[in-house]
Amino acid sequence: MGIIKETGTYFLLMQRVFVLPDKWRIFFRQFSKELEKLGLLSLPIVIIISVFIGAIMTMQTKLNTENPILPTYTTGLVTRDTLLLEFSSTIMCLILAGKVGSNIASEIGTMRITEQIDALEIIGVNAANYLILPKITAFVVMMPFLVIYSIVVGLVGGYCIGLFTDIISVSDYLVGIQYAFIPYYVFYTIFKSLFFAHIIASVAAYYGYYAYGGALDVGRASTSAVVNSSILILFFNLLITSLMLN
Repeated sequence: MGIIKETGTYFLLMQRVFVLPDKWRIFFRQFSKELEKLGLLSLPIVIIISVFIGAIMTMQTKLNTENPILPTYTTGLVTRDTLLLEFSSTIMCLILAGKVGSNIASEIGTMRITEQIDALEIIGVNAANYLILPKITAFVVMMPFLVIYSIVVGLVGGYCIGLFTDIISVSDYLVGIQYAFIPYYVFYTIFKSLFFAHIIASVAAYYGYYAYGGALDVGRASTSAVVNSSILILFFNLLITSLMLN
Protein backbone atom coordinates (compact mmCIF):
# COMPACT_ATOMS: atom_id res chain seq x y z
CA MET A 1 0.00 0.00 0.00
CA GLY A 2 2.92 2.34 0.65
CA ILE A 3 4.17 2.05 -2.93
CA ILE A 4 0.66 2.57 -4.33
CA LYS A 5 0.13 5.62 -2.16
CA GLU A 6 3.51 7.14 -3.10
CA THR A 7 2.90 6.47 -6.79
CA GLY A 8 -0.49 8.18 -6.61
CA THR A 9 0.97 11.15 -4.73
CA TYR A 10 3.73 11.44 -7.33
CA PHE A 11 1.27 11.56 -10.24
CA LEU A 12 -0.92 14.08 -8.44
CA LEU A 13 2.15 16.26 -7.95
CA MET A 14 3.07 15.92 -11.64
CA GLN A 15 -0.49 16.94 -12.52
CA ARG A 16 0.13 20.21 -10.67
CA VAL A 17 3.59 20.61 -12.20
CA PHE A 18 2.67 20.19 -15.86
CA VAL A 19 0.32 23.12 -16.32
CA LEU A 20 0.98 26.35 -18.19
CA PRO A 21 3.03 28.80 -16.09
CA ASP A 22 1.21 31.88 -14.84
CA LYS A 23 4.05 34.12 -16.04
CA TRP A 24 6.22 32.92 -18.90
CA ARG A 25 8.87 35.57 -18.23
CA ILE A 26 9.49 34.17 -14.75
CA PHE A 27 9.47 30.61 -16.09
CA PHE A 28 12.15 31.32 -18.73
CA ARG A 29 14.26 33.18 -16.18
CA GLN A 30 14.18 30.11 -13.90
CA PHE A 31 14.63 27.82 -16.89
CA SER A 32 17.86 29.54 -17.97
CA LYS A 33 19.27 29.29 -14.44
CA GLU A 34 18.47 25.58 -14.27
CA LEU A 35 20.10 24.98 -17.67
CA GLU A 36 23.35 26.21 -16.20
CA LYS A 37 23.01 24.62 -12.76
CA LEU A 38 21.77 21.18 -13.79
CA GLY A 39 23.25 20.93 -17.27
CA LEU A 40 26.41 22.97 -17.79
CA LEU A 41 27.76 22.34 -14.28
CA SER A 42 27.31 18.59 -14.87
CA LEU A 43 29.53 18.72 -17.96
CA PRO A 44 32.91 18.44 -16.16
CA ILE A 45 32.00 15.20 -14.36
CA VAL A 46 30.54 13.78 -17.60
CA ILE A 47 33.75 14.55 -19.49
CA ILE A 48 36.09 13.23 -16.80
CA ILE A 49 34.22 9.96 -16.30
CA SER A 50 33.63 9.36 -20.02
CA VAL A 51 37.23 9.85 -21.12
CA PHE A 52 38.52 7.40 -18.49
CA ILE A 53 35.78 4.85 -19.15
CA GLY A 54 36.45 5.02 -22.90
CA ALA A 55 40.15 4.48 -22.30
CA ILE A 56 39.66 1.66 -19.81
CA MET A 57 37.05 -0.03 -22.00
CA THR A 58 39.44 0.01 -24.98
CA MET A 59 42.26 -1.47 -22.91
CA GLN A 60 40.11 -4.17 -21.31
CA THR A 61 38.49 -5.17 -24.60
CA LYS A 62 41.80 -5.42 -26.43
CA LEU A 63 43.60 -7.27 -23.65
CA ASN A 64 40.76 -9.77 -23.14
CA THR A 65 40.10 -10.53 -26.80
CA GLU A 66 43.60 -11.49 -27.92
CA ASN A 67 42.50 -13.98 -30.54
CA PRO A 68 43.81 -14.21 -34.11
CA ILE A 69 40.34 -15.26 -35.30
CA LEU A 70 38.77 -11.96 -34.25
CA PRO A 71 39.09 -9.03 -36.67
CA THR A 72 41.48 -6.23 -35.66
CA TYR A 73 38.60 -3.72 -35.59
CA THR A 74 36.73 -5.59 -32.83
CA THR A 75 38.06 -3.40 -30.00
CA GLY A 76 36.88 -0.13 -31.54
CA LEU A 77 33.53 -1.66 -32.44
CA VAL A 78 32.90 -2.96 -28.91
CA THR A 79 33.97 0.33 -27.33
CA ARG A 80 31.72 2.37 -29.63
CA ASP A 81 28.63 0.23 -29.19
CA THR A 82 29.07 -0.06 -25.41
CA LEU A 83 29.34 3.71 -25.06
CA LEU A 84 26.48 4.27 -27.46
CA LEU A 85 24.02 1.69 -26.18
CA GLU A 86 24.56 1.65 -22.42
CA PHE A 87 27.26 3.74 -20.79
CA SER A 88 26.54 7.23 -22.13
CA SER A 89 22.81 6.93 -21.49
CA THR A 90 22.09 4.48 -18.67
CA ILE A 91 25.29 4.47 -16.60
CA MET A 92 25.83 8.20 -17.02
CA CYS A 93 22.25 8.85 -15.89
CA LEU A 94 22.85 6.70 -12.81
CA ILE A 95 25.85 8.87 -12.00
CA LEU A 96 23.89 12.07 -12.64
CA ALA A 97 21.09 10.78 -10.43
CA GLY A 98 23.53 11.14 -7.55
CA LYS A 99 24.66 14.64 -8.50
CA VAL A 100 21.55 16.26 -9.99
CA GLY A 101 18.95 14.26 -8.06
CA SER A 102 20.43 15.03 -4.67
CA ASN A 103 20.81 18.70 -5.66
CA ILE A 104 17.15 19.04 -6.63
CA ALA A 105 15.84 17.10 -3.62
CA SER A 106 17.95 19.03 -1.11
CA GLU A 107 17.12 22.42 -2.64
CA ILE A 108 13.35 21.87 -2.71
CA GLY A 109 13.44 20.03 0.63
CA THR A 110 15.20 22.96 2.27
CA MET A 111 12.53 25.30 0.90
CA ARG A 112 9.87 23.01 2.33
CA ILE A 113 11.25 22.80 5.86
CA THR A 114 11.96 26.56 5.95
CA GLU A 115 8.29 27.12 4.95
CA GLN A 116 9.14 28.97 1.74
CA ILE A 117 6.86 26.65 -0.24
CA ASP A 118 4.04 27.26 2.25
CA ALA A 119 4.53 31.02 1.79
CA LEU A 120 4.29 30.67 -2.00
CA GLU A 121 1.07 28.69 -1.74
CA ILE A 122 -0.45 31.17 0.72
CA ILE A 123 -0.03 34.02 -1.78
CA GLY A 124 -1.67 31.92 -4.50
CA VAL A 125 1.37 30.66 -6.43
CA ASN A 126 1.36 27.12 -7.78
CA ALA A 127 4.60 26.22 -5.97
CA ALA A 128 4.91 22.83 -7.69
CA ASN A 129 4.74 24.41 -11.14
CA TYR A 130 6.95 27.37 -10.20
CA LEU A 131 9.73 25.31 -8.61
CA ILE A 132 9.69 21.96 -10.37
CA LEU A 133 8.72 22.57 -14.01
CA PRO A 134 11.84 24.63 -14.89
CA LYS A 135 14.08 21.96 -13.33
CA ILE A 136 12.49 19.07 -15.23
CA THR A 137 12.36 20.85 -18.59
CA ALA A 138 15.91 22.23 -18.27
CA PHE A 139 17.41 18.85 -17.38
CA VAL A 140 15.49 17.06 -20.15
CA VAL A 141 16.67 19.67 -22.68
CA MET A 142 20.32 19.39 -21.56
CA MET A 143 20.47 15.60 -21.32
CA PRO A 144 20.92 14.85 -25.09
CA PHE A 145 23.89 17.23 -25.16
CA LEU A 146 25.44 15.54 -22.13
CA VAL A 147 24.96 12.14 -23.77
CA ILE A 148 26.54 13.24 -27.05
CA TYR A 149 29.47 14.77 -25.17
CA SER A 150 29.87 11.53 -23.23
CA ILE A 151 29.94 9.40 -26.39
CA VAL A 152 32.41 11.66 -28.20
CA VAL A 153 34.73 12.09 -25.21
CA GLY A 154 34.59 8.35 -24.47
CA LEU A 155 35.69 7.59 -28.04
CA VAL A 156 38.47 10.17 -27.69
CA GLY A 157 39.61 8.38 -24.52
CA GLY A 158 39.89 5.14 -26.48
CA TYR A 159 41.72 6.95 -29.27
CA CYS A 160 44.27 8.20 -26.73
CA ILE A 161 45.06 4.59 -25.80
CA GLY A 162 45.94 3.89 -29.43
CA LEU A 163 47.88 7.15 -29.68
CA PHE A 164 49.98 6.93 -26.51
CA THR A 165 50.35 3.17 -25.99
CA ASP A 166 51.09 0.12 -28.11
CA ILE A 167 48.01 -1.80 -26.89
CA ILE A 168 46.10 -1.05 -30.09
CA SER A 169 46.98 0.82 -33.24
CA VAL A 170 45.17 4.04 -34.06
CA SER A 171 44.19 2.75 -37.52
CA ASP A 172 42.57 -0.42 -36.12
CA TYR A 173 40.68 1.63 -33.53
CA LEU A 174 39.40 4.13 -36.09
CA VAL A 175 38.26 1.35 -38.41
CA GLY A 176 36.42 -0.29 -35.50
CA ILE A 177 34.50 2.81 -34.38
CA GLN A 178 33.31 3.35 -37.97
CA TYR A 179 32.54 -0.26 -38.87
CA ALA A 180 28.85 -1.24 -39.32
CA PHE A 181 27.56 1.91 -37.64
CA ILE A 182 23.78 1.88 -37.06
CA PRO A 183 22.30 5.43 -36.85
CA TYR A 184 19.21 4.09 -35.06
CA TYR A 185 21.39 3.48 -32.00
CA VAL A 186 21.87 7.24 -31.62
CA PHE A 187 18.10 7.79 -31.59
CA TYR A 188 17.71 4.93 -29.14
CA THR A 189 20.26 6.24 -26.65
CA ILE A 190 18.97 9.83 -26.81
CA PHE A 191 15.37 8.67 -26.33
CA LYS A 192 16.40 6.65 -23.30
CA SER A 193 18.33 9.56 -21.83
CA LEU A 194 15.34 11.92 -22.19
CA PHE A 195 13.17 9.44 -20.31
CA PHE A 196 15.79 8.96 -17.61
CA ALA A 197 16.31 12.73 -17.24
CA HIS A 198 12.60 13.12 -16.52
CA ILE A 199 12.77 10.32 -13.93
CA ILE A 200 15.79 11.86 -12.15
CA ALA A 201 14.38 15.39 -11.98
CA SER A 202 10.77 14.51 -11.17
CA VAL A 203 11.50 11.83 -8.55
CA ALA A 204 14.03 14.09 -6.82
CA ALA A 205 11.55 16.97 -6.86
CA TYR A 206 8.84 14.71 -5.43
CA TYR A 207 10.97 13.64 -2.46
CA GLY A 208 12.15 17.18 -1.86
CA TYR A 209 8.65 18.62 -2.08
CA TYR A 210 7.32 16.25 0.59
CA ALA A 211 10.33 16.47 2.93
CA TYR A 212 8.73 17.51 6.20
CA GLY A 213 10.71 17.90 9.42
CA GLY A 214 14.26 19.19 9.81
CA ALA A 215 17.66 19.06 8.16
CA LEU A 216 17.92 15.32 8.79
CA ASP A 217 14.73 14.76 6.80
CA VAL A 218 16.19 16.70 3.85
CA GLY A 219 19.14 14.31 3.90
CA ARG A 220 16.79 11.33 3.97
CA ALA A 221 14.81 12.81 1.06
CA SER A 222 17.99 13.23 -0.99
CA THR A 223 19.03 9.65 -0.30
CA SER A 224 15.57 8.30 -1.17
CA ALA A 225 15.54 10.35 -4.37
CA VAL A 226 18.88 8.95 -5.55
CA VAL A 227 18.09 5.34 -4.63
CA ASN A 228 14.59 5.25 -6.10
CA SER A 229 15.45 7.13 -9.28
CA SER A 230 18.37 4.71 -9.84
CA ILE A 231 16.05 1.71 -9.43
CA LEU A 232 13.52 3.23 -11.84
CA ILE A 233 16.27 3.96 -14.39
CA LEU A 234 17.40 0.33 -14.31
CA PHE A 235 13.83 -0.97 -14.58
CA PHE A 236 12.87 1.30 -17.49
CA ASN A 237 16.20 0.64 -19.18
CA LEU A 238 15.27 -3.03 -19.32
CA LEU A 239 11.76 -2.19 -20.54
CA ILE A 240 12.83 0.32 -23.20
CA THR A 241 15.61 -1.95 -24.47
CA SER A 242 13.23 -4.88 -24.85
CA LEU A 243 10.76 -2.69 -26.76
CA MET A 244 13.15 -0.77 -29.00
CA LEU A 245 15.90 -3.29 -29.79
CA ASN A 246 13.88 -6.50 -30.23
